[in-house]
Amino acid sequence: MTTRPVGLTRDLPAGRVMHAQADGKDMVVWRATDGTIAAWDNRCPHRGMALSHGFVRGNRLACLYHGWHYDRSGRCGLIPAHPDLEPPATIHATQYGVVETGGVIWVSADEAPAPDDSDLAPLRSFIVEASEDALRDAQEATSADGAPPAPEASDRVSVLCNPIEPGRTQVTVLTAPGLPLPRLRTLSRWCEAMRRQAEAKETA
Repeated sequence: MTTRPVGLTRDLPAGRVMHAQADGKDMVVWRATDGTIAAWDNRCPHRGMALSHGFVRGNRLACLYHGWHYDRSGRCGLIPAHPDLEPPATIHATQYGVVETGGVIWVSADEAPAPDDSDLAPLRSFIVEASEDALRDAQEATSADGAPPAPEASDRVSVLCNPIEPGRTQVTVLTAPGLPLPRLRTLSRWCEAMRRQAEAKETA
């Protein structure tokens, strides 16, 4: 699996859970109360319940269905119906590689490093109901017909794509840090114009 951006650090505070998708895989990404992060297959090893519906308890993720707790390594550490039982080591969530850099959360099937965009700052992360090809075409075209002007060279904009399923793409936009608020607002409007053009092209 390619290393993919699945969200922004600021959108996943401590004690929170996030649903993510990448390369056809359904995932849960969560942050323990001590700030560490984990990414797993989005299925509880017990009954297959989506772990993205679960909740963080300290440094464990608990499944919503029967409340089984999993530590950051993915191993089950507590079965509430049998609190004195030591869960077998075979009860284990499937892990993915996860790393944060430049305010972006990246996942992969292994420990592959994330692209180095650490000198940029996150602007937005959003879903476009269009393919990556349609998105890239819209990225080039979104400066005409009254749309907000295209980014300037000094903006140093980077548009990252995560094709989560056919005709659906997660887009993460980075730009130079320290831009003034009016410029950030203009770039945000440019993102919305790019989204509209991509979705129009997809349905045409």
